[in-house]
Amino acid sequence: MKYGFSKTTDYNFEQAIEKVTEELKKEGFGVLTTIDVKDTFKKRIDVEFKNYTILGACNPRFAHNGLQIEEELGLLLPCNVIVYEKNNKTVVSVFDPMIMTVIVDSVELKSVAEEVKLKLERVIKAL
Repeated sequence: MKYGFSKTTDYNFEQAIEKVTEELKKEGFGVLTTIDVKDTFKKRIDVEFKNYTILGACNPRFAHNGLQIEEELGLLLPCNVIVYEKNNKTVVSVFDPMIMTVIVDSVELKSVAEEVKLKLERVIKAL
């Protein structure tokens, strides 16, 4: 199952994180959490790993709308964005919010997810 959409960029790892954060902000998203997977693996299990960061992105208006429709939707929030290195390039991937509509059968939620998807697609396109 494809559950996100991605773009390989010419940005280095740090630049890609900055750029995607900037583009998310333009679309009304803030980054609530940042998980440095490489650092976490090193500290917790003493394993080397490539540069890999998970950004927990949230657009409060859409999150509020979604939670009004489905209380348990918080289990699927925030929208995760990942930035990682692969073959000397940097990849940015975004969770496809339409996946939520596969899990939660709601016409109302589908319209919210469609709006969020359009915004996230613009973020990826801008990279």
